[in-house]
Amino acid sequence: MTRMVMSALVALLASSPVAVRAQVDQDADTLRLDAALWLARSANPMLQAARLRADAAAERIPQSGAWYDPQLTFGLLNRPVADLGNTDQPMTMNSVTLTQRFAWPGKLGFGAERAEHLARADSLEAEEVERGLLARVKSAYYQLAFMDRALIVMSDTRQLLRDFLEVSSARYAVGSGLQQDVLQAQVSIAQMTEDITVMEQDRIAMAARLNALLGRAATSLVGALELPAPGDALPAMEELMDTAVARRPALSAARQRVLAAEAGYRAARRALYPDLTVGLGYGQRPQFDDFFTVIFGISIPVFAGSRQLPQRREMQAMQLMEEARERDLYNETFAQLAELRAQAERARKLSSLYATSVLPQAQAAVESALSAYRVGRIDYTTLVVNEMTVNRYQIESVRLTAEYHRAVAEVEAMMGTTLGGDK
Repeated sequence: MTRMVMSALVALLASSPVAVRAQVDQDADTLRLDAALWLARSANPMLQAARLRADAAAERIPQSGAWYDPQLTFGLLNRPVADLGNTDQPMTMNSVTLTQRFAWPGKLGFGAERAEHLARADSLEAEEVERGLLARVKSAYYQLAFMDRALIVMSDTRQLLRDFLEVSSARYAVGSGLQQDVLQAQVSIAQMTEDITVMEQDRIAMAARLNALLGRAATSLVGALELPAPGDALPAMEELMDTAVARRPALSAARQRVLAAEAGYRAARRALYPDLTVGLGYGQRPQFDDFFTVIFGISIPVFAGSRQLPQRREMQAMQLMEEARERDLYNETFAQLAELRAQAERARKLSSLYATSVLPQAQAAVESALSAYRVGRIDYTTLVVNEMTVNRYQIESVRLTAEYHRAVAEVEAMMGTTLGGDK
């Protein structure tokens, strides 16, 4: 019986995060992270909508700089009411007129420039949506990978608790143990079963979330997942921020919207200037000489106080608004990068501490407690507490690994590139 318990203990202690990773990675149905990211890029509806919005904005550029359409008119002029077919009057004629409106120089040009900046902003924001989507996919992916490994650890712990139950039952049967130990062992197994049930249901919910991000049905099977060990320390904050300023699409989009607002303000300042209308007319008189007409006209801003001037103030306010948004996004980017970098570094250092110090010591404590319990020097509660401590540290070690990768994914989204080079 003792050899059986020791073998089970060795099996549990061997199920460290590294061993669990090896077990999961051998599964044939593993969903690779690269495959998940490819699915998200190609099938996520939110990303498709952002790209289509950028396409629509690009189509506004030629519209904004296009000339006004010419106007062609036909008319029957000065026909006698009593006899519409009578053409013997000198002023009776058949006319055709072509008019063209010409905008004041700069109006259409600044309008097209504004549309170009807005289209560029929408395109960059589509890239930002893609970066954010990939970060969310990675977060859900690594959370699922953590759950899978936590379930393995908890299942092995439950099996070892069952072995402990056999030991305590055997001791009670020969009169060297307490019935309380047997009951406590049964309670511990039930509690671990409860934890496993909760984790299994959480995994179902998280798998549905990942499938939604991948553009798949919520019930699509999500197999085993990868969870590599934490990587190296992240670059310094100055390097991260410099990269974000140069590469983050959202910051570039904010700058484009500022430039668009500036162009819109310059166009609004020219709204007071008159547009020119030129018309050419031809009057055909059946019984007399034909007429030729040239027309020139300008627009008069009679209602400038309720139209052009408020438009100018509107565009000026929008320019100031976009500049404020750009500054706020810059400050928020810096703050979020600092927070995410701290999370990644904390997870990386704690994961290393758990692997090199905490877990080995906790596992040694379980071995010592089991030997002491076998000879009756400690009670069953101490043994279970030590084993549950190992269980907690093993799960926390895997959680820290997933937390590190989640934080790195969000850092890369904020930077606009991956730490190992853009993909």
